Amino acid sequence: MTGRIILALMVVVTVAGCSRVTESRLNPFNWFGRSQSSESVTNAPNPNDSRPLISQIVSLRVEQVPGGAIVHATGLPARQGFFDGVLVPVGLVQGQAGILNFEFRVSPPLSQTRVSTQQSREVIVGRFVSEQMLVGVSQIRVSGSGNALMVRR
Repeated sequence: MTGRIILALMVVVTVAGCSRVTESRLNPFNWFGRSQSSESVTNAPNPNDSRPLISQIVSLRVEQVPGGAIVHATGLPARQGFFDGVLVPVGLVQGQAGILNFEFRVSPPLSQTRVSTQQSREVIVGRFVSEQMLVGVSQIRVSGSGNALMVRR
């Protein structure tokens, strides 16, 4: 009887210790951390893309997938109707080793639109980044005109 109680306690303690795996670095979903605020890299027009930067970056996350990662970003323009959002790579900025920078650019609406609610204005984009591009990268930053968010490995 005592042996069964000891065995049951050992199983309970072992299973209780497993709850921390979700926060562990061994969990592949945690390879990139939570997003945090960062300063915007540039507000200058991009000669390769005439679309304006989105007003605000609301959220940023990186999802590990076979062959690389997918960068997911949610932006909030000033009003409804913005479309054709894309993450434009700015590349590795000189003096900032290991930081991969993207600009969140969107096309403005073709006519005057309402402001309305935040949910109705959100623009969500994603971009695949290959393992070759991630070599030596420790941070991924996405910039808008008002703010930038970044995630670290």
